[in-house]
Amino acid sequence: MDTFDAIKERRSVKHYDTNHKLTDDEINQLMSSAVLSPTSFNMQNWRFVLVKDSEVRKQIRAAAWNQDHVTDSSLLIVVCADLKAWKDNPGQYWVNAPKEAQDFLVPAMGPFYEGKDELQRDEAMRSCGIASQTIMLAAKSMGYDSNPMIGFDQDKVAEIIKLPENHVISMMIVIGKQTQPAMPRGGQLPLNKVIFTDKFS
Repeated sequence: MDTFDAIKERRSVKHYDTNHKLTDDEINQLMSSAVLSPTSFNMQNWRFVLVKDSEVRKQIRAAAWNQDHVTDSSLLIVVCADLKAWKDNPGQYWVNAPKEAQDFLVPAMGPFYEGKDELQRDEAMRSCGIASQTIMLAAKSMGYDSNPMIGFDQDKVAEIIKLPENHVISMMIVIGKQTQPAMPRGGQLPLNKVIFTDKFS
């Protein structure tokens, strides 16, 4: 599917074929695309929990206002981030870069993030947002639908998936074959209300 078509046709779908399963190859293709998403300093701070166990899915559904698509979809992904990825062996992110780039970038990561909790969290959400959109567009190009979710008890889901220390949950994404199309778009703001040139005024 053309990229522009995938962007236009991607919708937040709520109703899925409970009998459909993604193959391991399809999941691998989807996640291999996700990890090509850009991150600051190439730190790849996203972490993806693919929830396949039906009992775990039921537990998460209970923590997500009993929304059907948590269990009915073909795949549930909890999109998380490691807030301290910048600190964990930063040289690993640049092993294939020229030495000049390594010498500049690797030592710069610590001073950029150290002691800046808000920046670390902002960076996590930026990275997860970019990766999540990559996942949803890749899914659409593969003929599947998706829905990004924030309607759930973060603490409860963190407990269920055994979220490690210094990690956060950004969102959940469900993917599968729709049984009902999404509602018509609620209303898009015109470009002149959201795009400005040089300054707001």
